[in-house]
Amino acid sequence: MNAGKLDIIVAPDFDLALTLDSGQTFHWEKTDAGFAGTIGARAIYVKQRDDQLFVSKGRAELCSKYFALDHPLADICASFPPDPAMQSAIAFCRGLRIIRQPHWECLATFITSSMKQVAHIRQISQTLRHRFGEPCSLCELTVYAYPTPHRIAELDERDLQACALGYRAKSLLATARLINSGEVDIDQMAALPDDELRARLCALPGVGAKVANCVMLFAYERLRAFPIDVWIERVLRQQYFPGRRRMTARQLRDFAAKHFGEHGGYAQQYLFHHARKTTPRRLSPRAS
Repeated sequence: MNAGKLDIIVAPDFDLALTLDSGQTFHWEKTDAGFAGTIGARAIYVKQRDDQLFVSKGRAELCSKYFALDHPLADICASFPPDPAMQSAIAFCRGLRIIRQPHWECLATFITSSMKQVAHIRQISQTLRHRFGEPCSLCELTVYAYPTPHRIAELDERDLQACALGYRAKSLLATARLINSGEVDIDQMAALPDDELRARLCALPGVGAKVANCVMLFAYERLRAFPIDVWIERVLRQQYFPGRRRMTARQLRDFAAKHFGEHGGYAQQYLFHHARKTTPRRLSPRAS
């Protein structure tokens, strides 16, 4: 990619590679000195040099919003509790930001993520994009947008199972059809308060508490949302409740809400990425 054909964004306190590898999004491809992917239906190339981002011409505003460059990251990190586990995660994840993802793409991706490791979620996302998404030209490259609810809704369940979705195919298809029919409007749901938004998301096929909180955090920018998967449950139990045998899911949720506060979603993402990258493979949980 020719840097002369790219717009420049000042991006202090941001690590592009770390953010894209943190388990929020699963389709960006390393290419040249940067990454190629899509934001919605728009093809994007982005690379970083120190505190500057070089992005596809005319995409600066879109990328600034997507990568949440307006989040006061230093203040967010300073608000975290001073316990050793949290401070280690902050040091390891410096520059990681919570991405603002398109509602449908994020919802659909996390419906397909249940009991899957990050590498498998990425493979499913890429397969769906290549088979059913719209191709987008990016200089000499072709990238693929995530298939729309309309495109998914017109498929057969077997089409999705062929993309390694397994039992998740039924849930993804049912949710896409609800959205495509107009029975559910996930964009209008952005106006709902947290508890109602979570309840509405959990009413969708294939969406439980963990997926709902991921979607709230990564698509609806509800920075208090604290998804608890097997990684985070292990971190909470080992780092904050060592030796305590019985901790219910409700107790863990209540602790996280009080301990990590209004930016708990950032805390969760830092703890998650730090654990995923530093835990020996033989001790890693099976699913993300």
